[in-house]
Amino acid sequence: MGKKIVITGSDGFIGRVLTSKLIEKGYAITEFNLNHGDITKTNLDFPGIDHIFHLAGKTFIPESWVNPVPFFEVNALGTLRILEFCRKQNVSLTYISAYVYGIPRYLPVNEDHPVSPFNPYTHSKIVAEELCEFYRKNHKMKIAVIRPFNIYGPGQSDFFLIPLIIGQLLDKSKKFIELQDLSPKRDYLYIDDLIDALVLLFEKNKFDTYNIGSGISYSVKEIADCIFKQAGISKKIITANNIRKNEIPDVVADITKINRDTGWKPKISFEEGIRRILHRYSATIL
Repeated sequence: MGKKIVITGSDGFIGRVLTSKLIEKGYAITEFNLNHGDITKTNLDFPGIDHIFHLAGKTFIPESWVNPVPFFEVNALGTLRILEFCRKQNVSLTYISAYVYGIPRYLPVNEDHPVSPFNPYTHSKIVAEELCEFYRKNHKMKIAVIRPFNIYGPGQSDFFLIPLIIGQLLDKSKKFIELQDLSPKRDYLYIDDLIDALVLLFEKNKFDTYNIGSGISYSVKEIADCIFKQAGISKKIITANNIRKNEIPDVVADITKINRDTGWKPKISFEEGIRRILHRYSATIL
């Protein structure tokens, strides 16, 4: 296809899969991650490129409460530096944001729902989105802002819910599974479906703000039960009933807009996604 693409955060959970997919499709990929320097300070020199997928950022929400400054430096200032590069080089951009709506006023949540910072991490992402909108309007730049809901799949960090449950379930030294709260519900989307959406929006030249989710929510208890069923084993769950600060009780993505603009819709059911993750353990555990 000939187009040259930069992927920042290419060594992250989403970045690794996106990089592989775009290489498979024949794009020339330049990776930028921590091995290449600090995005807030390093000289950004990507000659002759056509597009940037900007994924680099700090993401661990509990850490953002303890030490918020690096989140604003990396997520907001880092994005500003990418925007300035794109402006000067006339390069289009896909910015990967986050769930930025706070406690929903209605369900499902569409792109017109007001945004509301409910932790320092999401606040930093909202600031970055505002920068994208400013550059889109004032510099007439082609910028897609993507709001993924809860993405899951093989290779996700252990501190996320699904790998946390699976890790405890398959650890023979653990007699039970420890969780904080079984009631919150989230919209979960398998990583491959997200990647398909990102590539499709890019290839169709859609530069707008889009929710990417499944349109279905699952509680922590329902997730654990699904994992037990697909694994064929179960353990007792011990819960501390700890409700996190600014906890969201339920969220469901309205994906009407991306479906209307591109025809995209999720292909992989939650049960199938869990099976694919568990398959990674089959050689040694199951």
